[in-house]
Amino acid sequence: MKRSLLLFISLCLVLALLFAGCGGSKETEDVAQEPSSGEEAKTGDETGEEVSPGGAKVSGPGQFPIVEEKVTLTVLIGGNPAVEDFNTNSFTKWYEEKTNVHAEFEVLPVKGGDEKLNLILSSGDYPDIIMSAGLSASQIMSFGSEGMFIPLNDLIEEHGFEIKKIFEEESMAYVKDVLTFPDGNIYAMPDINECYHCSMAQKLWIYQPFLDALGLEVPKTLDEYRDVLRAFKTQDPNGNGKADEIPLAAATSGWHAQLPGFFMCSFIYCDNNRNMVIKDGKIDVTFNKPEWKEGLKYLRDLYAEELISPESFTQDEDQYRQMGENPDIPILGSAVGGHSGVFAQFYGESGRWLEYVIVPPLQGPEGTKPTCFYDPYMTGFDTVITNKCAEPVVAFKWIDGMYELEAMLRSIFGRLDQEWRWATDDEIGLHGEAGLYKLLVPWTETVQNECWYQSGPQARTAHFRLSEVYDPE
Repeated sequence: MKRSLLLFISLCLVLALLFAGCGGSKETEDVAQEPSSGEEAKTGDETGEEVSPGGAKVSGPGQFPIVEEKVTLTVLIGGNPAVEDFNTNSFTKWYEEKTNVHAEFEVLPVKGGDEKLNLILSSGDYPDIIMSAGLSASQIMSFGSEGMFIPLNDLIEEHGFEIKKIFEEESMAYVKDVLTFPDGNIYAMPDINECYHCSMAQKLWIYQPFLDALGLEVPKTLDEYRDVLRAFKTQDPNGNGKADEIPLAAATSGWHAQLPGFFMCSFIYCDNNRNMVIKDGKIDVTFNKPEWKEGLKYLRDLYAEELISPESFTQDEDQYRQMGENPDIPILGSAVGGHSGVFAQFYGESGRWLEYVIVPPLQGPEGTKPTCFYDPYMTGFDTVITNKCAEPVVAFKWIDGMYELEAMLRSIFGRLDQEWRWATDDEIGLHGEAGLYKLLVPWTETVQNECWYQSGPQARTAHFRLSEVYDPE
């Protein structure tokens, strides 16, 4: 009897539990849907949409628009002299239509931007996103560990789409490692730029028509270069009967437009940014070595002979370019810069930017002629999300979407079929394979309002850059 009774009671309990599991009370359902401690609050439906912790209904990874109802994000962005107004920019408007996210930009000044950024961060009154503002790795680590910049690991895992594609590319395997800080967190999205000509950016250029007028060759040694400068100063290569030629000039701002980088490498390894080397497993500096002193003596002697323009130590990049584009007649004999557009106008009416040629590394007193090498891959930590952001999921998806191909082309170059177009089936890229896109407007640094001109997160891989249609003209 007892055994039968126990079996009967057990059977009733099992049936009760089964019915409860199939159709429990509403109270039971509500409890089951609450997230456990530390989990992200979200719900979903068959379309893949979710409700973010901030309340916005967001689309699935890689889907647009990002949100059902428009969300506004505040963005602090580094100043860009080639962009008229980020808030009214054509790419900004196009990307808002694509994502349904409205961005309100505060722009740091081009000059003094670092100081203002530090003031904003220290004030505690900072925006949802900080982008292309020149944040250093140490700043990101410091503010990230303090909680001002939020970790992106979980957002990448749960909502990442374009950034995951980057991580999965074999040639991009290094990116995730570089982004990961010692505490294991990723605090910033990257700016990737596999730029070959950037890898040897400390360049010296010389004006070929001046060499031709005087029957001179491109110099190969420091002594030959000094002789060329003397000839530029005294032999009137521009032919106007005046001693108005400037043998050598530089600037205080502009991409690698400063002294002494290029010249010091003929004496000792030097870069304009750090002047540090690793020797015997230890970090060492180069500016306290005898070779550095010899390099300074060489430059001092050039200056004493009035072969270096005094303006090199005071003028900015705009004044530098005005010197290279001197009206009516050329006066600038040689100049330092990462490309000839630093001191002359790309596609300018004068065409001078095409008339300057590269001077190879100059052989120094010890017979060496090294050049500074910059890693041409990930150029920086571009974008962070702050703890002020009420919609971090939306902010992350908005940033992630900028790595999408068309978004990137519009961000860098401008409007489809106006500043660029898709390549046709028979067009070949710079790499000799099928092209991807063709520029319709010359690449220039003049002020415009159609694109962000290299501001914002991008993934300009070597394949992307070389997929531009080859144009022999």
